[in-house]
Amino acid sequence: MKRFLAATTLALITSLMPLAAHAEDKLSVLLEWFVNPDHAPMVVAKELGYFKAEGLEVELIPPADPSAVPRLVSTGQADIGIHYQPNLYLDHAAGVPLKRFGTLVETPLNTVTVLADGPIKSLKDLAGKKIGFSVTGFETVMLQRMLASEGVSADKTELVNVNFSLSPSLIGGQVDATVGGFRNFELTQMRLEGHIGKAFYPEEQGVPAYDELIYVTRTDLAGDSRLPRFLKAVEEAAIFITNHPQQGWELFIKAYPNLDDELNKTAFFDTLPRFAKRPAALDRGRYERFGQFMAEAKLIPEAPKVEDLAVELK
Repeated sequence: MKRFLAATTLALITSLMPLAAHAEDKLSVLLEWFVNPDHAPMVVAKELGYFKAEGLEVELIPPADPSAVPRLVSTGQADIGIHYQPNLYLDHAAGVPLKRFGTLVETPLNTVTVLADGPIKSLKDLAGKKIGFSVTGFETVMLQRMLASEGVSADKTELVNVNFSLSPSLIGGQVDATVGGFRNFELTQMRLEGHIGKAFYPEEQGVPAYDELIYVTRTDLAGDSRLPRFLKAVEEAAIFITNHPQQGWELFIKAYPNLDDELNKTAFFDTLPRFAKRPAALDRGRYERFGQFMAEAKLIPEAPKVEDLAVELK
C-alpha cells in the first residue's frame, strides 16, 4: 500500500510539473510609448487572466527612451517589443536582429491633419504652405507620396520642426498642417480644445497600407514556445473587447485608473476596429509591397525578403 501511495503521489507530481513550469514562464514587453489605449488587448488579457491561462506572467514596461526599444529588445533586455512596421525595415537595413512575430494594430494610424474650418480642403491646397512635423524619415517620405498623389511637389511646401507639439502648433497657426498625428488621438485632442480637425489618410493617398504597431522579438527568440501562447492570449482579448467594448474599457481603466478621461476613452473606442483579430497572421503581400515602397523612397537599400524580418508562428 505504501509503495502504491508513493507511486501515485509521484505520478501526480509528475503530471503537474509542466503546469508548474508554465506558471513560472515570464515575458517582458517593452512598449513603444507610455501605456495608452493602443495597448488594450495586452492590458485586457492580463485583467481577464488570459495570460495566466497560457502559463505566462507578462510585464508591460513603458520605455524611458522610446527610440531605444529596438536595441533593448535585440540585445535581450526585453523579450518582446512593441514597434512600428515602417521602422522595422529601417532596423533590418541597419543590421538590428529583430523579427516581427505578430500584429497589434493592423491599419495605419498616421495622418496629415488640418483644421476643418481652415483654407486647406485638399492636399492640393498645401502648395506654398507650412507643414509641422516631429520625426523625419518615414513620415517625410509618406508626406511626399501623399502630396504627389495630388500633383503637389514636396519642394513647394515648407517643413517646420514642431517637436512633439503637433496639435498646438496647428491650432496656434504656426503651421497650416501637421504630419505624424495619430487619427485615434490627435483629432479628439483638438476637439476637446475646441477645434475640429480634418485628416488625410496615407493609405488613401498613394502610400501602401501597413501595420502601425507590431510585436517584435530578437531573431534567436523567434522560435520560443512562449510567443504563440502570448499571441493566443492577446487574440482572445482583442475578440473580447470587440464583442464587449464597454466591459473592455472598464477593465482597461481598472488597470490604469489615471487614464480614465474623455481623451483616452474616445481613443479606446476609436481604436477597437483597428486591433488585429488574428495577431499571428502574416500578410506577406502587404510586407512585400511596403518593402518595395521603402526601397523606392531610398529609405533602405533594397526591399528585404519577408522571411528576413517577419515570421508567422503556428
